[in-house]
Amino acid sequence: MAKTGRPPKEIDWNTVDMLLKSQCDGVAIAEILGVCPDTLYRDCVKTNKMTFSKYSTVKKTEGKELLRAKQYQVAMSGDRTMLVWLGKQYLNQTDRRNIAITDDIDKTREREIFLSKMRRVSENQDEQPDGDIQKEEE
Repeated sequence: MAKTGRPPKEIDWNTVDMLLKSQCDGVAIAEILGVCPDTLYRDCVKTNKMTFSKYSTVKKTEGKELLRAKQYQVAMSGDRTMLVWLGKQYLNQTDRRNIAITDDIDKTREREIFLSKMRRVSENQDEQPDGDIQKEEE
């Protein structure tokens, strides 16, 4: 008895690998290949002997590591922007100058508010007659 239905679509796993390393998801890859996502997932189990979820995790991790290696290579070739960015990402480096300026501005503003309040209190005491002050103290 002959099989009926559509002939199976051949999936190019090199293309799938490249797309996964680029962080595409299964639905997008299936769309690019012109197949149903379920077809992609079934073929993964058949061809690669693992679920698409597991296969996807492996290939996406490879893509991230390749990207990290390329960033490092660019930084080591002298790209100062990449050196600063990688320092912030992996070495917890920060732009301290910005933080210090913000702290100084905040402290200066707090001092101004405090001195303004003190002046108002002092002015209010100067405006009251001495008798009023004594009555409040009693």
